[in-house]
Amino acid sequence: MAVYTEVPDEALAAFLAAYEIGDLLSYKGIAEGVENTNFILHTTTGSYILTLYEKRVKEGDLPFFLGLMQHLAANGLACPQPIRTRDGATLGRLCGRPAVIVSFLEGVSVRRPGVRHCRALGAALAGLHAAGADFPMQRPNALSVAGWRPLFEAAEPQADRVAPGLAARTREDLALLEASWPQDLPGGVIHADLFTDNVFFLGDDVSGLIDFYFACTDAFAYDLAICLNAWCFEADYSFNRTKGQAMIAAYQAVRPLEPREVAALPLLARGAALRFMLTRLVDWLNVPPGALVKPKDPLEYDRRLAFHRKVAAAEEYGWSAVGG
Repeated sequence: MAVYTEVPDEALAAFLAAYEIGDLLSYKGIAEGVENTNFILHTTTGSYILTLYEKRVKEGDLPFFLGLMQHLAANGLACPQPIRTRDGATLGRLCGRPAVIVSFLEGVSVRRPGVRHCRALGAALAGLHAAGADFPMQRPNALSVAGWRPLFEAAEPQADRVAPGLAARTREDLALLEASWPQDLPGGVIHADLFTDNVFFLGDDVSGLIDFYFACTDAFAYDLAICLNAWCFEADYSFNRTKGQAMIAAYQAVRPLEPREVAALPLLARGAALRFMLTRLVDWLNVPPGALVKPKDPLEYDRRLAFHRKVAAAEEYGWSAVGG
């Protein structure tokens, strides 16, 4: 989440007039993240999140995202719910951007997750996959392997200015993954961006999942690989196998992995790291002037890739044939 578009008070008041959410008491921009413009609204009826969708989110995808959140909530998953206007619409326009108001979830995100957080996240991720199993809409993953080369080509001329040798390393990773990316794995709706700031906790329990604007139809194990990258590395970029074991075991307790998913996990984890390195690299090199946002460091994922290149089997991520 972030603030790219400034919203004048008069424009916000006119937009909110279409909703029955009470009188506005205060609002504040949310600086975290890199994708959309977000504000927290406090009104006489409660708190809400206002999102203005920026360039990376296609307006045609919004019915998928909003419908998915409604579907997941109806199937027992705690996630934001789009608030309808008096006319029944979930999507409007504000300052020239598609915009939506969603419900506010209680809880806190953790910056440094422990083993118990990774265990709870594994169960929540499997619960998301189960809750979305019968969602009727599909959305291809535009940021899967076929989408990585265009990102690299956009960033390649300046990549070595970010880190020496980054272009060559990325070129080699990309060629290998394009040639050997796993196909036809079990799949369905995945979150595809379940970083720590998109998961809320109350105590040791997950209280909600947010930010579904990369959700798509893809392999379930790829979603797990994204989470292993986001949750199980330490500050020195070493992989914490105990955290990985807790996450995978909790996931498997809800949805057991098939042998072909286990075999594919090293490539999926490497690909997930490359995907986030590339999108961060492009963002790092192309922050809009005046944006109230700090781009995320692509080298965090370059360093994760150094680990993944040496992994030969899923056991190195904490998978175990006995009890997950």
